[in-house]
Parts: sequence; C-alpha cells; structure tokens
Amino acid sequence: MARRRIIAGNWKMNMTPSEAVALCGTLKDLVKNDAVDVVYCVPAIDIVPVVEAVKGSNVHVGAENFYIEDKGAFTGEISAPMLKDAGVEYIIIGHSERRDIFGENDVLINSKVKKAFASGLKPILCCGESLALRKAGTYKEWITRQITWDLDGITADQVKELVIAYEPIWAIGTGETASADQAEEVCGLIRELIAKLYDQATADAVRIQYGGSMNAGNAAELLSKPNIDGGLIGGASLKPDFGKIVNA
Repeated sequence: MARRRIIAGNWKMNMTPSEAVALCGTLKDLVKNDAVDVVYCVPAIDIVPVVEAVKGSNVHVGAENFYIEDKGAFTGEISAPMLKDAGVEYIIIGHSERRDIFGENDVLINSKVKKAFASGLKPILCCGESLALRKAGTYKEWITRQITWDLDGITADQVKELVIAYEPIWAIGTGETASADQAEEVCGLIRELIAKLYDQATADAVRIQYGGSMNAGNAAELLSKPNIDGGLIGGASLKPDFGKIVNA
C-alpha cells in the first residue's frame, strides 16, 4: 500500500512571530511538493501569523503541545478547541522533551491522543529510547510499552489517521543519527506492533516518521526504507535545507 509521505518541522521554542513569518516566506517555494504532506509545528504564539502566512500554499500547520481540558483555570495552557479554531491541523504529542523535561507520562499522553481526535486534530505521536536503553538492548520492549499505553482505547480507524514519530532520544539535536537500518528496524517493529494490536490493514495505513537529526544529507537514504514514511525535523526545519528534505 502506498502511504503518502509526511515531512513535519518541529520548531520547538524558536522563532518570534515576525521571524516565523519571514521563515515561511523563505521556505515557500522550497517546500512545494504536492506529493508530500508538509507540516510546520510551531510555538503557540506563532500559530496565527503562520496560518496566515501559509494560506494558499501546500503547507499545513501543527502545534507542539496542548492540555486535555477544553477551557478553565489552567494558567499558561492552550486547548485543542483553541488550536482548531486558529487553523491548526496536527498536534505533536509525547515528544521526548515533554516527557523528560515536563514529566508527561503515558497516561497523560494517552488522554491527549483521545482529546486530539475528539477535537478534530491529527496526532503526531512520538516514541523513542534513551542512549542507556539502546545500549542495554531493551529499546524494543520500551517502545512497545510506550505505543501500547499511548494507544489504549484508540480505534483502528483513528490509528489509520495518526502519525507515529520514532525519535531515538540519543539522536535528537546531538548530530548523532540512527543509521538508516537502525531507524528502519524500529519503524518496522512499530508497524508489526500495530498489526498485533489492531490488524494488518491498520498497520499498512499508519504513517511512521523518523525523527532525530534527519537532514538534507541523510534524508534520501532514510526515506528510501519501506517503513519510513517521513520525518519529524527539528533544527533543519528552521533553514532552507528543509526544502531539500521535503523533496528528497
């Protein structure tokens, strides 16, 4: 089954609103590719200007985080209905930085996946192992547990619509990259797990990204692997090189 490629930029805590609009202008002609879903996942303060800046282009807008309640006394948080109303289509859930720095666990992440679907947002669900787990050889069990918890109560039809991003934590922002074979091994494992949890049709439909220092130099090799359907790009999404990854 041919899955549509998806290349998403995770801007993290970078780009003021004016810088964000300028970057959209720089990237506009570089990311044109009607065969690929291109997504900019941007800081909350940049969402409104970025939605405006990419109007009429092939770019979709995503957010980096949200809270599970629709509204209320949650100072500093942003809700799924707010994001949806602002023009957001995708939402990153369970990024290692949210897990490690902000203490988000799989129970909360599972609630976020459910809330995203209930609100009409498409989750980009992240999973991945630390260097210690990679060296210990227990990374497969770790990722299996993450995905199993995070998708608890999620239907097969919903899973077909979400995106799973495999991000080895040891390769995020370090310049280290999993080899294409290492990345393919885990993305294949995730697809096999989805087949076990659901069925083969669901496993064939779900899109799995690799994230972790994908760049213009290694994107083509990574994207040539049968189970890698795209990339979740950090630092390289803030540069013109992002266009080379989209068109790799």
